[in-house]
Order: sequence, then structure tokens, then C-alpha cells
Amino acid sequence: METTHQIIAHIFRLEADRILAALIGMVRDFELAEDALQDALLVALEHWPVDGIPLNPGAWITTTARRKAIDRLRRDSTFARKQGILQVLVDQEGRGGLQEMQDLTIPDDRLKLIFTCCHPALALEAQVALTLHTLGGLSTNEIANAFLVPLPTMAQRLVRAKRKIKDAGIPYRVPSIDVLEERVESVLFVLYLIFNEGYTVTNGNELMRQELCDEAIRLARVLTLLLANEALQSVLPEALGLLALMLLHDARRNARVGLDGELVLLAEQDRSLWDPKKKQEGMTILDQALSMKQLGTYQVQAAISALHVQAEKASDTDWTQIATLYAILMRITPSPVIELNRVVAIAMADGPLQGLVLLERSEMEKSLHDYHLFYSTKADLLRSLGRLQEASDAYKQALNLCQNERECTFLRQRIAEVLQEG
Repeated sequence: METTHQIIAHIFRLEADRILAALIGMVRDFELAEDALQDALLVALEHWPVDGIPLNPGAWITTTARRKAIDRLRRDSTFARKQGILQVLVDQEGRGGLQEMQDLTIPDDRLKLIFTCCHPALALEAQVALTLHTLGGLSTNEIANAFLVPLPTMAQRLVRAKRKIKDAGIPYRVPSIDVLEERVESVLFVLYLIFNEGYTVTNGNELMRQELCDEAIRLARVLTLLLANEALQSVLPEALGLLALMLLHDARRNARVGLDGELVLLAEQDRSLWDPKKKQEGMTILDQALSMKQLGTYQVQAAISALHVQAEKASDTDWTQIATLYAILMRITPSPVIELNRVVAIAMADGPLQGLVLLERSEMEKSLHDYHLFYSTKADLLRSLGRLQEASDAYKQALNLCQNERECTFLRQRIAEVLQEG
């Protein structure tokens, strides 16, 4: 049976982002809202074990946090500058009372908070960190560990971001319709970065950081729900496309890593380990997005992922269709990495020689000369063609550029295999 403290922790996890968004809307100050919320949590930990869990825990925490914000504002040395905010809070308090703790409907300001955290005035790394901290509830230490930066660096990054929002007067609102599409694109990109860093860790000794994948999926769910509630149909398809992409990728999670933490390539994965519920949900959401007939980058990527998860065996994969989808993706958002993926699909469909010819174009080598997956792909194709010495050299180039220890171990194994074959 759960203890009161465990129940409080569970409620806090469920309600924190919504309550914090409402508090920031009230006080217009990230740090004050966070401090007041922490104060309210401490009060709950003190009173609920004695008085029992309130009928509306979220309302209770919100009301208590507002009162704690009033206390902090009254003690603040810059009180005069914050008189207006204090008066608003006091007026709200005067209209409240004990009944409010049971009946208050917490305004869902999370969409405003997402757009504030991802405001273009903030550096991209600050947008990612602030989104994870305020909406994801991750501690500064957890975010620092996830992105392998020192704790003081991440702490300074968050402090600077919050203060820039306050000092620059960045508005706490959903953008006007004329800039909404552009701003949603920024939000989606932040969530995409969070998921990708969790799914394929850039540095360190882990292949995946599942907590980042889970958080990106949760935030994408929140975003799509809020956009749908606001009837923002022009931007909803791509948000749905991103959510579908994450789910279809994450469905393969259990098969991507072996028993000893080693990398397992897609072609060698045990597909019975793929999560059927996530596969089905991802396919359903993708169908919903495509039915809106506003094709975008994330929808195309999700369609590619869908072709992978639909194949019962690796040999069943429709590589020709995947190559076609990558060509569409190149027309929407040209990128050397997308072109590399298109080349891989062509090699799988038409043979390694055709892929190698495309890969060895001068523009490919120039744009991807510092990307380890370019060299590992080239090595795989050379190996398939029996050009083992060249393959070994390419694997070594990939190894020199790779920064993930698990991937490095995989490349060393490939080099050893090529040497044995020679």
C-alpha cells in the first residue's frame, strides 16, 4: 500500500507541469513560480499525512503556491517593482478561500509555457534545457547528466534563460496566428532534438537514454492535445507526425540493445521484441496526420519508420519505397544526412555498387567528412563488394570520429571481422 509521501510524489509528477504553467502565468517569473511550487510541496508533505489527501490535490497545491508567492513577494527587497503582480495575487486570494482549494480549475497554460521556453530569442540549447526543466520536471542535475555537461554549466544556462525571459519581457502567450506556424516549427524541433539525444546518445557509454525519449514523447502528446483543443489545424499535422515518428522509433527500443548493452543493427534485431501497442498507435496517429493532406518533414520521416516496422522480416522491407520517401524529404528539407540515408536505401534496393557510386560523389565526402556514420556506411558497402582493405580503412576513420563508446566497440568488432575475412 502506498504511503502518503508516495501519493504526494505521484500527484506532484502528474500535476507539476500544469500547476507550474499556471503559476508562471500568475507571477510572470519562472524562478518565483518554481520556488513557490516547492514551498507548496513542502507544506503538503507536512499537512497531508495528518489531514488527509484533499479532494482536489492540484487545486490545493496551486492555491498554496500562490500564497507562498505572495509571502515571497512581500519579503522581496525589490518589492516596489513587483507591487502590480502582488496586487493581482492578493485580489485572487481575496476571491478564494478554503472552498477554492477544493473547486479551483487549474487553467491549462502549458501551451503558453512551451512557446515561452522555445522562444527564438533564447539559444537552442537553452530552449531544450528549459523545456525539460519546466515542462519535463527534470532536475538540473538530470539534464546535465543527459547532455554530459557539468552541473554548474547547466545551472547557469537555466538561470540565464529564465532571466532573459523576465528581463526582455518575452510574452507569456500563444503567438498570434501570423507567426504561429513558424514558432510551432521551433517547438517541434526542440522536442525532436530531445528525443534524438535519448534515442541515439551522442557521447558517453550508453546507446540510449530512455528518460529523454519518454519525456519527448510525453511533451509531444501534450503539444498535440493542446493544438487540437485550440483547433490549430494548420500546424497540427506536423505535430502529429512528430509524435508518430517518436512512437514508431521507440517501438523498437527493446531490440536495439543486446544483453551486454551492445548495439544491435536494425537488420539483426529480434522483431518479436518490438512493442506492438506503440507500433499500432504510431501508425494510427500517422494516418490521422496524413489524412489532413499537409505533408511535412516529420510525417515523411514517420512514414519511413512505418515501412520498417511493418516488415515482419528484414528481407521484407520495401527499400525502393523508402528511397522514394527520402527523395521527397530531400525536396522538403535538403540535408547531407538525409541524402546519406537515401543512398543507403538505394544500396539496399539496387545493390552496394550503386550505393557506393552515389556515396563517393565529391559533394557527399565534402559535406560529411566529419560524420562517423558516413564512413561506417562506406565501409559496409566496400565490405559487401569484397574490398576489405578499403573497408577496414573506412571503419577506422569512423572509429576516430565516433564519440559513443558502445558504437566504438561495435566498430572495433567490425574491423576485427574484416581482418579475419581478409
